[in-house]
Amino acid sequence: MSSTLFRTKNVEQSIQDTEEPEHALRKSLSALDLTVFGVGVIIGTGIFVLTGTAARNTAGPAVSLSFVVAGVVCALAALCYAEFASTVPVAGSAYTFSYASLGEFPAWIIGWDLVLELALGTAVVAVGWSGYIHSLLDNAGWHLPEYLSGRDTASGFGFDILAALLVLVITVILVLGMKLSARVTSVVVAIKVAVVLVVIIAGAFFIKGGNYHPFIPSPQPVPAGGNLKAPLIQLMFGWAPSNFGVMGIFTAASVVFFAFIGFDVVATAAEETRNPQRDVPRGILGSLIICTVLYVAVSIVVTGMQKYSALSVDAPLADAFKSTGHPWYSGLISFGAAIGLTTVCMILLLGQARVFFAMSRDGLLPRFFSHTHPRFRTPYRPTILLGVIIAVVAGFTSLSELAELVNIGTLFAFIVVAISVIILRNTRPDLPRAFRTPWVPVIPALSVCACLWLMVNLPAETWLRFAIWMVVGFVVYFLYGRKHSRLAERQAQERRTAGGGTS
Repeated sequence: MSSTLFRTKNVEQSIQDTEEPEHALRKSLSALDLTVFGVGVIIGTGIFVLTGTAARNTAGPAVSLSFVVAGVVCALAALCYAEFASTVPVAGSAYTFSYASLGEFPAWIIGWDLVLELALGTAVVAVGWSGYIHSLLDNAGWHLPEYLSGRDTASGFGFDILAALLVLVITVILVLGMKLSARVTSVVVAIKVAVVLVVIIAGAFFIKGGNYHPFIPSPQPVPAGGNLKAPLIQLMFGWAPSNFGVMGIFTAASVVFFAFIGFDVVATAAEETRNPQRDVPRGILGSLIICTVLYVAVSIVVTGMQKYSALSVDAPLADAFKSTGHPWYSGLISFGAAIGLTTVCMILLLGQARVFFAMSRDGLLPRFFSHTHPRFRTPYRPTILLGVIIAVVAGFTSLSELAELVNIGTLFAFIVVAISVIILRNTRPDLPRAFRTPWVPVIPALSVCACLWLMVNLPAETWLRFAIWMVVGFVVYFLYGRKHSRLAERQAQERRTAGGGTS
């Protein structure tokens, strides 16, 4: 059985499958489009919320260094993604990469993980977007009925109509074509980045040097917890991270890391890129560099405007401007956040549909979903299916407790990709690599260690939920995927041919 579970799909076959007319995606994206996608999905609520949370609770003004640390961790993973995406320019991201190196069963696991990660990410962001829109509508004096405002505010039946409508509209845009999606994203990202730059430039005039003292506050030990809400590392070793001090910078890095989630989605669009060998690495690394610079600048400004201990957790940027006597900027920030979350939803749903499409093209999910639209050349069937499901989930569910599943799923994918780079370097040194991760295996090994460190700092209950989802994935694979695998069919056909047609 182990030989079938770890059978690999060679890179040449993966690329050949993308050329089948009814399963082919249209190549229309450039390096600029990919960079815009990356910036669009990375800059979300993180830059507007996590800055204050991490500064107030764990790092103080040194939170800017935490963003640098988190950016370095992501850069290690990004270098591995860039090599794979330029070598195997096929939809599916980490799923496709692991199929070519680790084998079918590990590929299924990572694909199943990505489906959960991106679905929950889309739903969570849609609900967050709805909250910002509700706030803007309330400011304008318009109020939706309680039963259409979501589960959190409803006493009985509650459906978040705004979150559901956002997902459905985005689904239609994605079905109509990647170039249209890229144009919409470009406009929205331009608005979002402009708002962030206004915050940085305007906030710089209100900085007070005294707010930076002490830049690294004295360390405060955190008592170890004993329930499932405690970080896994506490339950395993009884060790608790400290807040503030030098170690507080690294503790905060595990918090603000999640503001960077999304650059890996750029790799899922490799198959729809005109020159993936050149443009995908540029898109991945370019978007990550741009967002890291913006995050560091925002964190420096906000901790200079208001003492870190006085920053609010829910809306630190908006409240920092209020503290300086300029409440007008809070409305601008809410507008920027609402606009920004639109592209985050779009790109997460885009990534999930591509992973689902790649898995169905390999037969691990029903092949019905592997057909592209005859006119738009988009994977319209999985896009519509997932869009409707996520719209319903976003409408009926309060997903705050499930949001951390997005984080653990992303880190798990990063680890798999880093390991896959090392394996493929050894098993297929002959492959042409337009981009090569430097210092292999050192860089991938550092990426694995950094991601594992952040994972063990997540709550134990997050690990439990993740394990349950993985068990469900095992069942689906052994009941369906293993039997319908196209790779298994090809290998069986080759054996029959080699045996002279005998079974």
